[in-house]
Amino acid sequence: MDMINSSMVTDFVLLGLTNTWELEIFFFFIFLLAYVAIMAGNLLIVVTVTFDSLLYSTPMYFLLGNLSFLDMSISTITTPKMVTDFLRENKTISLWGCMAQMFFLHLLGGGEMTLLIVMAVDRYIAICKPLHYTSIMNRQVLVGSVLLSWAVGFVHTMSQMVFTITLPFCGPNIVDDIFCDLPRVLKLACTETYVLELLVTVDSGLLSFICFILLLISYTVILVSVRRRSSGGLSKALSTLSAHITVVTLFFGPIIFIYAWPFSGFSVDKFLSVFYSIITPLLNPIIYTLRNQEMKAAISRLRTKHILRINLY
Repeated sequence: MDMINSSMVTDFVLLGLTNTWELEIFFFFIFLLAYVAIMAGNLLIVVTVTFDSLLYSTPMYFLLGNLSFLDMSISTITTPKMVTDFLRENKTISLWGCMAQMFFLHLLGGGEMTLLIVMAVDRYIAICKPLHYTSIMNRQVLVGSVLLSWAVGFVHTMSQMVFTITLPFCGPNIVDDIFCDLPRVLKLACTETYVLELLVTVDSGLLSFICFILLLISYTVILVSVRRRSSGGLSKALSTLSAHITVVTLFFGPIIFIYAWPFSGFSVDKFLSVFYSIITPLLNPIIYTLRNQEMKAAISRLRTKHILRINLY
């Protein structure tokens, strides 16, 4: 802590996506609309799952509601700052603001990674062990799984941030990204960070890659098991799992590219950061609502109840 207090750097400068004023205005409106859509879409899922008793009592939708909450939180950590920076000539963030951004990004990212694994387990039990589904995925298991995802996220972020906050930063202070993230910030430390860089690669990149491969294997096992039982059930299982596979790919893909080779300096990392913080949270509600009849039916039920209450008053 004393090392940070004695450092010369009190804030960082974010380079952002572009230096062209016209493009910054264009990105301002695009990202602002995207953030509004992210909050509206994911909030709709959270509200629907919370207030529709049928969905709330269904394990898959209970987990989906928590996934949407994490998506809203991840986007809120980065996007409002990103949007306002498009209108600023000096895109600065305080040292502790930068540290807080990285802390919450990895807290929520680690939690979402764990939650996606739990959702894969949920689909395996629902498809391969349907008779035992409700007894296995009971309320205690669901609540415990959500708490576990937050615990894993906390351990994940603390294992990296506990070392990062003690690093001295004495200049330069330019972060070549749209928000603070460990690979770019570590490059600015005024000390040797090879061991910490290796920790970030293993903790974030390699771990994400392993989880992604295991999830794909688990979905493959589910499809193979269903095909052996009934060829007709394969199309139904594939339809059910396609949304989960899409979400898993959208979430883990950018993370693997950013953190598996985090210190390569490729400018494409900026666009992957946009994908991770904006595109994925935006697409998740579209994937889970527009292609899901139960979710659309629940939204219709809530709308009908709301209209009835208005008429009564």
